[in-house]
Amino acid sequence: MTARTVTCHVAAVEDLTPDVFRVTLEGRPEALSHAPGQYLELQLDEGTWVPFSIANAHVDDGILELHIQHWPERSNSARLRELMQHAAQLTLRLPSGDCVLDRDSRRPLTLIAAGTGFAQMKAMLEAAFAAHERPIQLWWAVRERRDLYLESLAREWAERHPHFHFHGVMEVAPEEPFDGERIQGHVGRVDAALKQELGSVAGHDVYLSGSPGMVYACLDVLAPLGLEAPRVFSDVFAYAPREPLLPGLEEASS
Repeated sequence: MTARTVTCHVAAVEDLTPDVFRVTLEGRPEALSHAPGQYLELQLDEGTWVPFSIANAHVDDGILELHIQHWPERSNSARLRELMQHAAQLTLRLPSGDCVLDRDSRRPLTLIAAGTGFAQMKAMLEAAFAAHERPIQLWWAVRERRDLYLESLAREWAERHPHFHFHGVMEVAPEEPFDGERIQGHVGRVDAALKQELGSVAGHDVYLSGSPGMVYACLDVLAPLGLEAPRVFSDVFAYAPREPLLPGLEEASS
């Protein structure tokens, strides 16, 4: 899809935690079309465009959902918060990004996200659930349980979709029980949790959303578990590429 500049109405701003808020935008459905996994750029001022993953799959309803991390110490974050609360309309460029869900694939799907990287995975999951059944795992890594800002939604998916499993990975152990049917909690770093618990990813489609350090640490764990380079996807590969992508496999095959 070719990126286009559009104007949207701010329909709602909702605090999900003290640090994360959800913004709902409305516009012409045909102007807001996008593939699951793509992102938009929001105009903060004449020379500043800020990227955000689109957190909902396109269903021709003229709705866009964003999940925004609020960092009080960062000037752009404070300006964004104020803009969302007071602006009636916002100017956007969309869609962008090549890390999109392969809707036709029937391979098992492994999604790994850190923090608000969940937004990108939410859009992919909505599209995947609407396409056809296949085994799906979501690994969502945060510092502490409250940072799983839509934990209730992930639990709802686990209840409604027998082929879906939710893994919450927290650096700080939760005070209340976490595990449930098709739900498992892990304590520590997400790459360590994957190494200990994941098993083979041979034949899987794998999508990752997070910082370059987090993404490549996870890839280093997944490579010896059967990861196939043509079937792993992340926006990180576009803006912080690594050569070779999977060093362990490259060295083993040379």
